[in-house]
Amino acid sequence: MSEARARLLTTASRLFYSEGLHSVGIDRVIAEAGVTRATLYRHFPSKDDLLVAYLSEADRAIRAGVEAARTGQASAADAVRAVAGSIADGIRSPGFRGCAFLNAAAEYPDPAHPVHRTVLAHRGWFLDVVTELLARTGETAPEPAARHFVMLRDGAMAAGCLTDPAPVCETFLLGVEGILKYRDAAVAGQAARGD
Repeated sequence: MSEARARLLTTASRLFYSEGLHSVGIDRVIAEAGVTRATLYRHFPSKDDLLVAYLSEADRAIRAGVEAARTGQASAADAVRAVAGSIADGIRSPGFRGCAFLNAAAEYPDPAHPVHRTVLAHRGWFLDVVTELLARTGETAPEPAARHFVMLRDGAMAAGCLTDPAPVCETFLLGVEGILKYRDAAVAGQAARGD
Protein backbone atom coordinates (compact mmCIF):
# COMPACT_ATOMS: atom_id res chain seq x y z
CA MET A 1 0.00 0.00 0.00
CA SER A 2 1.42 3.36 -1.00
CA GLU A 3 1.93 6.02 1.65
CA ALA A 4 -0.74 8.25 0.04
CA ARG A 5 -3.28 5.42 -0.11
CA ALA A 6 -2.58 4.49 3.50
CA ARG A 7 -2.97 8.12 4.60
CA LEU A 8 -6.24 8.43 2.67
CA LEU A 9 -7.63 5.24 4.14
CA THR A 10 -6.55 6.09 7.69
CA THR A 11 -8.06 9.57 7.44
CA ALA A 12 -11.27 8.36 5.81
CA SER A 13 -11.65 5.55 8.35
CA ARG A 14 -11.31 7.94 11.28
CA LEU A 15 -13.81 10.39 9.78
CA PHE A 16 -16.33 7.80 8.59
CA TYR A 17 -16.35 6.02 11.93
CA SER A 18 -16.58 9.13 14.09
CA GLU A 19 -18.95 11.20 11.94
CA GLY A 20 -20.82 8.88 9.57
CA LEU A 21 -20.49 7.79 5.96
CA HIS A 22 -22.89 10.23 4.34
CA SER A 23 -21.86 13.25 6.40
CA VAL A 24 -18.17 13.10 5.42
CA GLY A 25 -17.53 14.29 1.90
CA ILE A 26 -14.61 13.54 -0.39
CA ASP A 27 -13.33 17.13 -0.13
CA ARG A 28 -12.98 16.75 3.63
CA VAL A 29 -11.06 13.48 3.28
CA ILE A 30 -8.75 15.06 0.68
CA ALA A 31 -8.09 18.11 2.86
CA GLU A 32 -7.41 16.16 6.07
CA ALA A 33 -5.29 13.54 4.31
CA GLY A 34 -3.26 16.26 2.60
CA VAL A 35 -3.52 14.77 -0.90
CA THR A 36 -4.84 15.95 -4.24
CA ARG A 37 -8.18 14.97 -5.72
CA ALA A 38 -6.30 13.13 -8.47
CA THR A 39 -4.42 11.07 -5.88
CA LEU A 40 -7.66 10.10 -4.17
CA TYR A 41 -9.32 9.05 -7.42
CA ARG A 42 -6.22 7.18 -8.55
CA HIS A 43 -6.54 4.96 -5.47
CA PHE A 44 -10.33 5.03 -5.02
CA PRO A 45 -12.29 5.69 -8.25
CA SER A 46 -15.43 6.61 -6.28
CA LYS A 47 -16.56 7.36 -2.75
CA ASP A 48 -18.22 3.94 -2.72
CA ASP A 49 -14.80 2.36 -3.35
CA LEU A 50 -13.37 4.31 -0.43
CA LEU A 51 -16.27 3.25 1.81
CA VAL A 52 -15.81 -0.41 0.88
CA ALA A 53 -12.06 -0.11 1.55
CA TYR A 54 -12.81 1.43 4.97
CA LEU A 55 -15.14 -1.46 5.84
CA SER A 56 -12.69 -4.01 4.45
CA GLU A 57 -9.97 -2.63 6.75
CA ALA A 58 -12.38 -2.79 9.69
CA ASP A 59 -13.19 -6.39 8.71
CA ARG A 60 -9.49 -7.31 8.62
CA ALA A 61 -8.93 -5.78 12.05
CA ILE A 62 -11.91 -7.62 13.55
CA ARG A 63 -10.83 -10.93 12.00
CA ALA A 64 -7.35 -10.48 13.46
CA GLY A 65 -8.82 -9.60 16.86
CA VAL A 66 -11.11 -12.64 16.85
CA GLU A 67 -8.23 -14.90 15.84
CA ALA A 68 -6.00 -13.46 18.57
CA ALA A 69 -8.76 -13.87 21.16
CA ARG A 70 -9.48 -17.49 20.32
CA THR A 71 -5.87 -18.62 19.86
CA GLY A 72 -4.36 -20.51 22.75
CA GLN A 73 -7.54 -20.87 24.78
CA ALA A 74 -7.79 -23.99 26.96
CA SER A 75 -11.25 -24.93 25.68
CA ALA A 76 -13.77 -24.01 23.02
CA ALA A 77 -15.94 -22.39 25.71
CA ASP A 78 -12.96 -20.28 26.76
CA ALA A 79 -12.48 -19.26 23.12
CA VAL A 80 -16.14 -18.10 23.02
CA ARG A 81 -15.56 -16.15 26.24
CA ALA A 82 -12.37 -14.62 24.85
CA VAL A 83 -14.13 -13.43 21.68
CA ALA A 84 -16.92 -11.96 23.84
CA GLY A 85 -14.29 -10.33 26.06
CA SER A 86 -12.60 -8.72 23.07
CA ILE A 87 -15.97 -7.31 21.98
CA ALA A 88 -16.54 -5.89 25.46
CA ASP A 89 -13.04 -4.38 25.43
CA GLY A 90 -13.88 -2.65 22.14
CA ILE A 91 -17.11 -1.25 23.57
CA ARG A 92 -15.22 0.14 26.57
CA SER A 93 -12.51 1.73 24.40
CA PRO A 94 -12.22 5.53 24.06
CA GLY A 95 -14.04 6.95 21.06
CA PHE A 96 -16.33 3.92 20.68
CA ARG A 97 -19.21 4.87 18.40
CA GLY A 98 -20.94 1.55 17.81
CA CYS A 99 -20.38 -1.13 15.23
CA ALA A 100 -18.94 0.24 11.99
CA PHE A 101 -20.93 -2.37 10.07
CA LEU A 102 -24.29 -1.71 11.73
CA ASN A 103 -23.71 2.02 11.28
CA ALA A 104 -22.93 1.47 7.59
CA ALA A 105 -26.00 -0.74 7.08
CA ALA A 106 -28.19 1.99 8.59
CA GLU A 107 -26.82 4.50 6.09
CA TYR A 108 -26.88 2.12 3.11
CA PRO A 109 -30.02 -0.02 3.46
CA ASP A 110 -30.16 -1.10 -0.22
CA PRO A 111 -29.06 -4.78 -0.25
CA ALA A 112 -27.63 -4.33 -3.77
CA HIS A 113 -25.31 -1.47 -2.76
CA PRO A 114 -21.62 -2.46 -2.44
CA VAL A 115 -21.44 -1.01 1.08
CA HIS A 116 -24.41 -3.10 2.20
CA ARG A 117 -22.99 -6.21 0.53
CA THR A 118 -19.69 -5.65 2.36
CA VAL A 119 -21.60 -5.42 5.64
CA LEU A 120 -23.46 -8.66 4.92
CA ALA A 121 -20.24 -10.47 3.99
CA HIS A 122 -18.63 -9.44 7.27
CA ARG A 123 -21.66 -10.44 9.31
CA GLY A 124 -21.87 -13.78 7.52
CA TRP A 125 -18.24 -14.48 8.34
CA PHE A 126 -18.74 -13.53 12.00
CA LEU A 127 -21.83 -15.74 12.36
CA ASP A 128 -19.90 -18.63 10.79
CA VAL A 129 -16.99 -18.18 13.22
CA VAL A 130 -19.25 -18.07 16.27
CA THR A 131 -21.24 -21.06 14.98
CA GLU A 132 -18.01 -23.04 14.55
CA LEU A 133 -16.78 -22.08 18.03
CA LEU A 134 -20.08 -23.04 19.65
CA ALA A 135 -20.15 -26.34 17.73
CA ARG A 136 -16.71 -27.10 19.18
CA THR A 137 -18.15 -26.63 22.69
CA GLY A 138 -20.54 -29.51 22.07
CA GLU A 139 -23.52 -27.24 21.44
CA THR A 140 -26.12 -29.42 19.69
CA ALA A 141 -27.77 -26.45 17.95
CA PRO A 142 -24.80 -24.18 17.26
CA GLU A 143 -26.38 -21.98 14.60
CA PRO A 144 -29.32 -20.73 16.72
CA ALA A 145 -26.93 -20.27 19.65
CA ALA A 146 -24.58 -18.29 17.40
CA ARG A 147 -27.44 -16.11 16.17
CA HIS A 148 -28.26 -15.46 19.84
CA PHE A 149 -24.62 -14.47 20.48
CA VAL A 150 -24.64 -12.13 17.45
CA MET A 151 -27.90 -10.51 18.57
CA LEU A 152 -26.46 -9.96 22.05
CA ARG A 153 -23.37 -8.45 20.43
CA ASP A 154 -25.46 -6.17 18.20
CA GLY A 155 -27.44 -4.92 21.18
CA ALA A 156 -24.30 -4.33 23.22
CA MET A 157 -22.69 -2.44 20.33
CA ALA A 158 -25.74 -0.20 19.96
CA ALA A 159 -26.20 0.42 23.68
CA GLY A 160 -22.48 0.77 24.39
CA CYS A 161 -22.26 4.10 22.59
CA LEU A 162 -25.48 5.47 24.06
CA THR A 163 -24.89 4.98 27.76
CA ASP A 164 -22.32 3.85 30.30
CA PRO A 165 -20.56 0.91 28.63
CA ALA A 166 -19.75 -0.87 31.92
CA PRO A 167 -23.24 -2.30 32.60
CA VAL A 168 -23.74 -2.92 28.89
CA CYS A 169 -20.60 -5.06 28.76
CA GLU A 170 -21.51 -6.83 31.99
CA THR A 171 -24.95 -7.69 30.58
CA PHE A 172 -23.46 -8.86 27.27
CA LEU A 173 -20.92 -11.11 28.98
CA LEU A 174 -23.61 -12.54 31.28
CA GLY A 175 -25.70 -13.27 28.19
CA VAL A 176 -22.82 -15.15 26.60
CA GLU A 177 -22.37 -17.13 29.83
CA GLY A 178 -26.08 -17.92 29.62
CA ILE A 179 -25.60 -19.39 26.15
CA LEU A 180 -22.73 -21.54 27.42
CA LYS A 181 -24.62 -22.64 30.56
CA TYR A 182 -27.68 -23.56 28.50
CA ARG A 183 -25.39 -25.75 26.40
CA ASP A 184 -23.90 -27.28 29.55
CA ALA A 185 -27.38 -28.03 30.92
CA ALA A 186 -28.45 -29.59 27.61
CA VAL A 187 -25.33 -31.77 27.49
CA ALA A 188 -25.87 -32.86 31.12
CA GLY A 189 -29.51 -33.68 30.36
CA GLN A 190 -28.49 -35.79 27.37
CA ALA A 191 -25.94 -37.65 29.50
CA ALA A 192 -28.53 -38.33 32.21
CA ARG A 193 -30.95 -39.73 29.61
CA GLY A 194 -28.19 -41.79 28.04
CA ASP A 195 -28.46 -39.97 24.66
